[in-house]
Amino acid sequence: MSSTPIQYDKIAKAIEYLDEHFKQQPSLDQVAEQLNMSSFHFQRLFKDWVGISPKKYVQFLTVSYAKSQLEVEKSNLLNVAVDSGLSGTGRLHDLFVSIEGMTPGEYKKGGQSLTINYSFSETPFGEVIVASTNKGICYLAFIENIEQGLDELKQQFPKATYQQQVDTFQKDCLSIFRNDWSNINDSKLHTLKLKIMKLHLKGTDFQLKVWQALLSIPQGGLVTYGEVARRINQPTASRAVGTAIGSNPIAYLIPCHRIIQSSGNTGGYRWNPIRKKAIIGWEAAKILV
Repeated sequence: MSSTPIQYDKIAKAIEYLDEHFKQQPSLDQVAEQLNMSSFHFQRLFKDWVGISPKKYVQFLTVSYAKSQLEVEKSNLLNVAVDSGLSGTGRLHDLFVSIEGMTPGEYKKGGQSLTINYSFSETPFGEVIVASTNKGICYLAFIENIEQGLDELKQQFPKATYQQQVDTFQKDCLSIFRNDWSNINDSKLHTLKLKIMKLHLKGTDFQLKVWQALLSIPQGGLVTYGEVARRINQPTASRAVGTAIGSNPIAYLIPCHRIIQSSGNTGGYRWNPIRKKAIIGWEAAKILV
């Protein structure tokens, strides 16, 4: 769908409305009515511009707000749920598990009650550390040595309990270096895609939107920082997009290596720019096979 100023105006108004009214948990019909559009066309337009559905955007806003409230020392889960526009703690729990990969209580305790399995593995691009909870993958990073890798993992969840153990989540995760999970015609890879959507992504709603947009870039595809900014309806936020991409805690699964500069240069990479070039070349070769 080609972009027009009218479409941009509609989406800008929709985002402004959702930002102001997410606590009322507006339905698709209610938002579409504000824009004098049919629900069908609004849903399609919003997803084309933002990269996610209006419902998912509201969920991100809700979780982001709830996280800020849970960080208050004496916050109560029921009060936070109601104040976020949810009917009760059950909905808050489901939303957190879906987006954060942890319960609200676990988030509030800084991962204190989490048990995190971790292991080290060789990939075509060097050694990685991969970590998971009983809900899915929470961390993946290329490392220079084991001690440093484990140290950086523990900084993500400082109060968690750690054990060096390989589990099914980790095995499925590492299989991505042999296959492209974006091919949803493969049932095994589609299952992996669904699993990795349940990540311990501790970030702002803006970061979550950027990382969500990265997940839509196929293997072998390259997108500029400016294009990602446009996809999340923040066309002037290329610099902020770059910062969010640099904070990505899940190497390769969330493919920040597929983002390049508008000049065509590959640009920086949290896990070494040389490694980024190698990954891009490797993926391009696999597409040609």
